Amino acid sequence: MLIVLIAFTVLLLMGMPVAFAIGISGALFFLQHPELPATIPIQLTVTETQNFALLAVPLFILAGNFLNNSGITHNLLKLATVLTGRMQGGLAQTSIALSTLMSGVTGSSIADAAMNARILGVQMLKRGFSRGYAAGVLSYGSLMAPIIPPGIGFILYGTVGQVSIGRLFAAGIIPGLMLWAALAIAISITARRRGYKPEREKAPTVREVLVASWGGIWAILFPIILLLGLRGGVFTPSEIGAFAVVYAVAIGIFAYRMLTFAGFRDAVEGSLVDVGAVMFLLALSAIFGYGIVFERIPEVISAWMLGVTDDPNVVMVLIVLFILAAGTFMEGSVLIIMLTPIFLPLVTKYGIDPVHFGLVFIIAATIGNYTPPVGAAMFVVCQVLRCPIGEYTRESVPFLIAVSLVTLLLIFVPGVVLVVPNWLFGQH
Repeated sequence: MLIVLIAFTVLLLMGMPVAFAIGISGALFFLQHPELPATIPIQLTVTETQNFALLAVPLFILAGNFLNNSGITHNLLKLATVLTGRMQGGLAQTSIALSTLMSGVTGSSIADAAMNARILGVQMLKRGFSRGYAAGVLSYGSLMAPIIPPGIGFILYGTVGQVSIGRLFAAGIIPGLMLWAALAIAISITARRRGYKPEREKAPTVREVLVASWGGIWAILFPIILLLGLRGGVFTPSEIGAFAVVYAVAIGIFAYRMLTFAGFRDAVEGSLVDVGAVMFLLALSAIFGYGIVFERIPEVISAWMLGVTDDPNVVMVLIVLFILAAGTFMEGSVLIIMLTPIFLPLVTKYGIDPVHFGLVFIIAATIGNYTPPVGAAMFVVCQVLRCPIGEYTRESVPFLIAVSLVTLLLIFVPGVVLVVPNWLFGQH
């Protein structure tokens, strides 16, 4: 298995697409074990794509693209401006609020970062924000996208690890709001030192808040309807993905009346590209994952961990540090697919709730999107704002500290993560 891991690393460093790097290095494992039937890799790739639970992935991707083309972003931007425009930091606070409100729409940190950079990035520079600071705010603000339901990361983790997707969705609500609060505090402190002024001079009136909230009500209701549908047994995760698509189209056509035929076509075309990339990665990761199970890698790591410590919290911290390091080279969805079969059996031996671990795991994996050298969201935002990576890295440190403190709190206080799932779905 060591040769497989070395090959995977070398292929990544050569710039090969991750899916091909996983597939080729996984195939090397079978060349090392000629006693295994040559048909297994083919069976694994086909079988992986036949998982019924994975049907939720393309459906939620399609729903997110429809919502993005329905005019919902414009209404949520109005609401975010009304709610946070009076706060220190102005547009920076607005961008964090918009990211939180859009989380239930996009479900992807990279898509959210790209959207906010194009909508607010230029305006922030015109208001006097430095490029590095603006890039840091816009990238780290997208951290809420995979945390507040319905994040695609939860669906991947729940499918690979056989963990309740409904409970995972519910687990993301409070941590998502905590991340928003932590980033808002970090912006308030740094903006005051830098002299970045509020966007509005006066606090909003009750009428302004109500009018703006009504404009964004359909997006706000989206995650609530999903959770209630899952809790009431009305939908399975796959079925609720289909409902999400219908909901998105209905909003675009009847509520906001901005989903045109061209927008419909763009959403479908974009979804085909996104779904193809995710499913291809999942299919080839099955080859790689077979070697992990065959070589009993989870048991080896578990034995090593047991020799180091028997404290579940320390184990969680060590795993998070490993994920953060790996995230500097690999995208979050890749980490979820590859590392869930390794770490989930380990944490269950320590009595750690799979939902609690999944939430912390996804936050740690997503942080890698914002850190050099291979942060996908970082590259997108820096490209839009033409910001040097070095300047971005320096000025985004306060936001990294803020999300790290929240992550540590979630590790040591699992009740914060589990209170909503236990309330909605009962203890298990």
